[in-house]
Amino acid sequence: MAKYSKRHPEATEKNQEEAIKIARGTQKKGQTKEQTKLIAQGIQKGIEQYKKQHKSKARDLSKQLKSLEKSKENLVEPETMETILVKQHWLPWVLLISSWIFFVFTATR
Repeated sequence: MAKYSKRHPEATEKNQEEAIKIARGTQKKGQTKEQTKLIAQGIQKGIEQYKKQHKSKARDLSKQLKSLEKSKENLVEPETMETILVKQHWLPWVLLISSWIFFVFTATR
């Protein structure tokens, strides 16, 4: 079986090209090619480090999301809801009806 390296050659080539472009863009007069290469290597390492941190943060976030989904699934919703019966008193209804009857009776006279 062939062992695969942890580094992806395509990703490092892209990073290297990107770093060279950035280093050439910031190149100053009198700067040698060796200095530019060293700057490009530093930029490349910075890019790789940033991508590693980004991947680890993304992994942590996905783990947190999965744990939240599992906790939501584990919550047991009560199937029987408690019903609260509120008994209304009969007096307000009697007063309302009697007042309407009184108003109708006095209005027709």
